[in-house]
Amino acid sequence: MIRRMGAMLSLLCVAVMMQAQIHEPIKCEASWAMVGEGVAELRIAAKIDAGWHVYSTELEDGPTAAALTVETIKGARLDGKLGFTDGKEIAKYDDMFGMDVRYFEDKVTFVQRFILEGDYLVQGYFTYGACDDESCLPPTNVEFKYEGKYTAPAAPQKKAEAATPAPKKEEPKAAPAAPVVAPAETTEPSENSENSDNLVEKASASPFGALWEPVIEELGQPKGTADTANQSLWAIFLLGLAGGLVALVTPCVWPIIPMTVSFFLKRSGDKKKGRRDAYIYGISIVVIYVLLGLLVTLLFGASALNALSTAAIPNLFFFLLLVVFAMSFMGAFELTLPEKWTTAVDGKAEKTGGLLGIFLMAFTLTLVSFSCTGPIIGFLLVEVSTSGNILAPTIGMLGFAIALALPFTLFAIFPAWLKAAPKSGGWMNTVKVVLAFVELAFALKFLSVADLAYGWHILDRETFLALWIALFALLGAYLMKWIMFPHDDDDDRKVGVPRFMLGLVSFAFAIYMVPGLWGAPCKAISAFAPPMSTQDFNLYEQELHPQSMDYDQGMAIARQEKKPVMLDFSGYGCVNCREMEQSVLADDKVLDLINNDYVLISLYVDDKTPLPEPIRLTENGKEVVLRSIGDKWSYLQRTKFGANAQPFYVLLDNTGHPLNTPRSYDEDIDAYVKFLEEGLNEYKKR
Repeated sequence: MIRRMGAMLSLLCVAVMMQAQIHEPIKCEASWAMVGEGVAELRIAAKIDAGWHVYSTELEDGPTAAALTVETIKGARLDGKLGFTDGKEIAKYDDMFGMDVRYFEDKVTFVQRFILEGDYLVQGYFTYGACDDESCLPPTNVEFKYEGKYTAPAAPQKKAEAATPAPKKEEPKAAPAAPVVAPAETTEPSENSENSDNLVEKASASPFGALWEPVIEELGQPKGTADTANQSLWAIFLLGLAGGLVALVTPCVWPIIPMTVSFFLKRSGDKKKGRRDAYIYGISIVVIYVLLGLLVTLLFGASALNALSTAAIPNLFFFLLLVVFAMSFMGAFELTLPEKWTTAVDGKAEKTGGLLGIFLMAFTLTLVSFSCTGPIIGFLLVEVSTSGNILAPTIGMLGFAIALALPFTLFAIFPAWLKAAPKSGGWMNTVKVVLAFVELAFALKFLSVADLAYGWHILDRETFLALWIALFALLGAYLMKWIMFPHDDDDDRKVGVPRFMLGLVSFAFAIYMVPGLWGAPCKAISAFAPPMSTQDFNLYEQELHPQSMDYDQGMAIARQEKKPVMLDFSGYGCVNCREMEQSVLADDKVLDLINNDYVLISLYVDDKTPLPEPIRLTENGKEVVLRSIGDKWSYLQRTKFGANAQPFYVLLDNTGHPLNTPRSYDEDIDAYVKFLEEGLNEYKKR
């Protein structure tokens, strides 16, 4: 999101670019309020942008949990633990962390109660972590400081008067909002603060030296993240298109096409009008299925669609649903809608003329063909709904409907093509059975999510791979006609060339997965299989180890070795950082380039290791306190590079200047190799 302003002053360009890369999806505000006799509440109200979530309290060894740190407390004491209100806590199992996580969407207010015992001073900071589907923010602090006078009532009759004290120095309305860039409060620190003597005053733009000087103007927008959403929607559209093409060649749809087209051409007696009716018929099919996609979105809502990908109960339901669909395609039973529905709509279509009549005929097709299209539509909606994109069901159904409606239009334009079209036959049942095997394979994916959530350990990685190997081996055997199903033609045992080639591919895919039983990555199925952490026996190990986890130290190593630097801003609680490490940074070409030609410096912005002493400095006119190593690296990323989301990769020369445009989350290995090669070539030129 870069706003190109044309030829403007350099300072203004820097400000615009910082706004383009700094994410501020969480808006926090602290306040202090008396809620009873001698009881006060500290409230941290957070407004959360769509697609983002803030993690809840008390999460161990995972994402950054919401936590309260009280540095100074006088005349008061804590009452209970940090809680929350005005928000719905969502619980799910996270594959990457290998644990249950809890988080909030839209809004939440964290609350900590205090018992007041006299004149009070409460000072500290609230820390939270936030992520979306592509990146995570570094741990963010919201500073607070409240002081006032409280006098316990001397007698019961004075209780009402004492219940609402009005301390002179308390100003809840002035409590700091906590933008991601500078979460600290704007008021000057109190000279009487106990911690003020221990803080190092740093007010310059680059308090840590020349290597920390901003290079925002040289960078530009990170490559990798901007087009991810569009690419995802295109993938969903193509998946829907593929589903529609498969549905076309099922026994419930293919035989209907020539009958329907001939009906339109003969009924009107006018070829031009017949073609027009066929066009309207095709458009009606598209409208019906797109409305179905919109209905799914309205029923679930954006938040529910985002949660479906890892919620246990929905995934268990999806598993059972796909198994039922697969059994139907294999011939165990037939899924049909009530016959009276089809009869009623068909009768209405015959009595109604014009556009409405044609629309009702298209609706009749959707009902009649449900036994074949239902499992395909169900599979598509399940798969795209768990992508977390609110547009996914509509886009998926648009692709499905276009593929399904296209033949009715094309055959109406070119009636001669009907003679060349394949005739109905047993091959259509083969399509159904093949699709049944595919649905069974995907059903295991959803069962895996539920298994991880409940800790059943019945579908660890080896078990999952073993079942997939068996499924695709059996699919190969079916395509070779070594096994048969109820609706197959037993008399015809000959195997055609296309069927033989598909069988060969299925066997090859099964063999490809076999090394995965011993820990091979099997990258082609990494998005479906359980995480490697569930693998009991693993002979495969290929990791990238940084040469330094300190920026200044790593730059010194680079100068000594006369190599460029690859700066990796990461986080222990960053899911997409782990995905990049497994799918991109573990690639042989990428590993070779980094290990041989770069000095890798990994900086974890959520490293809680405390600094020798806190550092107080000014950032964008606001006071910021760096208390941990992670705070320091987060400050470096914000001020030097104008970004605060992870993963974030920057290539630098020995003086701290960028060699090319940085990258963020993008699993395109070739693009990443090019990114490294471009940086190396630029370094050699300099």
